[in-house]
Amino acid sequence: MAAKKPWYRQLHWQILIGMVLGVIFGVFGALNGLHGFIEDWIAPWGRIFLNLLLLIAIPLVLTSLITGVASLSDVNRLSRLGGKTIVLYMATTAVAITIGLGLANIMRPGDYVPTELAETLQARYQAETGEREATAALTREEGPLQPLVDIVPGNFFSSASSNRNMLQMVFVALLVGIVLIQLKTEHTEVVYHFFEGMNQVIIKMVDLIMYIAPLGVFALLADTIVRVGEDPDQIIELLGALSYYCIAVVLGLILHVLIVYTSLINFLTPMPLRKFLAAITPVQLVAFSTSSSGATLPVTMERCQDELGVSEEVSSFVLPLGATINMDGTALYQSVAALFIAQALGLELGFVAQLTIVFTALLASIGSAAVPGAGIIMLVIILNAIGVPAAGIALILGVDRILDMCRTATNVTGDCTVATLIAHSEGEKLKVD
Repeated sequence: MAAKKPWYRQLHWQILIGMVLGVIFGVFGALNGLHGFIEDWIAPWGRIFLNLLLLIAIPLVLTSLITGVASLSDVNRLSRLGGKTIVLYMATTAVAITIGLGLANIMRPGDYVPTELAETLQARYQAETGEREATAALTREEGPLQPLVDIVPGNFFSSASSNRNMLQMVFVALLVGIVLIQLKTEHTEVVYHFFEGMNQVIIKMVDLIMYIAPLGVFALLADTIVRVGEDPDQIIELLGALSYYCIAVVLGLILHVLIVYTSLINFLTPMPLRKFLAAITPVQLVAFSTSSSGATLPVTMERCQDELGVSEEVSSFVLPLGATINMDGTALYQSVAALFIAQALGLELGFVAQLTIVFTALLASIGSAAVPGAGIIMLVIILNAIGVPAAGIALILGVDRILDMCRTATNVTGDCTVATLIAHSEGEKLKVD
């Protein structure tokens, strides 16, 4: 049995130290006018780290999902695995939305925003709000079956060129994997071994990339703090007015993790909660610093397989799917944000309107891209569905980046939870020791 690494050599501690130092350095830079220095000499290392993760995200989804599906004994097992996965993802998302609505109704954070500040924020973010509304308008003009059309790519290479098309890559990988199950010949064995070999290469690339994770996280956090804090006086005013909203969102995310995810792990799997949390801490920290479930996917898959004992077969199917359709944190944030904006604008939403939020946020979570800031566009669609002026998103844009980091960490925690639960339900032996 290998000796346990000292704490300072464990990945999650290294990343956590990088995060803390990044925040400290970012605050120091914001207060001392080091914006240019951090932008020119620090931020590029964060972008390099993020680009490396995004570089291997689609190849990892493609190779791991193809080999995972092709290794199944038959299509019936695939349909059983897919059914359980989708039901669990949808159920946890529905609970997340309900928690968000409950907190927003109890705390009523929108009542604490002064009218003058609301008008100032809408004027300040008018241009950005217009861009988000235009994007959402294009989405609304599409037919009811357009999401299904969007899943099927018309050009493989075009779809593979953007991480926003992750769901299309999942479709392609599933299609290829199903065909490989049905065509078990010596020729298809060559194809299977090719993808299996590529998958091993990409997983090794993840190991190499994670060596610079503490540096990358440090740079990303320092850059984020400096950008948010360009005008300290305005930030203090903004956070003071929106602090109740931020508290409502973060409290909802914490409750969802503590109530839903820990209950699933504690009562439905043999996995010790402490072991589970220790294993996925690097996943949460990378998700927090990158604000992207897609960029975090390589780390998520590696930790679930190596530390939790989830088989490659299950993780290759459940985790890429989760990165594209499981947006519990995003859905919870959207429900709180929708009520917050309505309250700040003096609009009361009844039961029917809030029920509309549940269904719209649930569907929107499936269509959200696994990239930073995608949730805000889906929020515009939700606001339009309940008759709240979409211009109200200007109230939350100033703090959206910080909350985006928190909700992404929640999203990947849900992915790991469902993967562990599915693996146990399939009779796999998890690493509980």
